[in-house]
This record gives sequence, structure tokens and C-alpha cells, in this order.
Amino acid sequence: MEITYNTQGTCSKQIHFNLENGIIKSVEFVGGCNGNLQGISRLVEGMEADKAIERLSGIKCGFKQTSCPDQLARALKKAIEEQA
Repeated sequence: MEITYNTQGTCSKQIHFNLENGIIKSVEFVGGCNGNLQGISRLVEGMEADKAIERLSGIKCGFKQTSCPDQLARALKKAIEEQA
């Protein structure tokens, strides 16, 4: 399932990802720190969404209350809840 998530409180504006049977198939961030976000995307592709949520939730960027990885965790959690 292809999902678009509008981020809040980060430099990136959107996250596009594909989730199939609880596995992250692809991730693309729109905006943000291109190199870092490509790295995060490649690291989580093929990973179980629950494991990615566990690892990425709560990460902050500087003085912000969230980060791009945290926003990805929130997006994955929302997608799983909506699929249930």
C-alpha cells in the first residue's frame, strides 16, 4: 500500500512509503537533509514496520520535539492502525 504522510515540525514536508504485510518496501522523504534521509530510507527498507517504529520513535532534532525519523515512526504507526 502506497502512503503519503504530511510531516509536522521538521524540515521535510512529506514522507511517501510503501508498506506490504507489515514490511517497509520503500521510503522517500520530500525536503529535509537529503543525504541523511536517503540513508534512513535505505536502512529501514525491508524492515518490519514495528521494529522501525521501536527504533525511531522519540528521536529529536536539536531543540525540536520531533525529527524526520520520529515522523517516519509516527507515519508507520498511523498506517498500521488504519489497516487494522
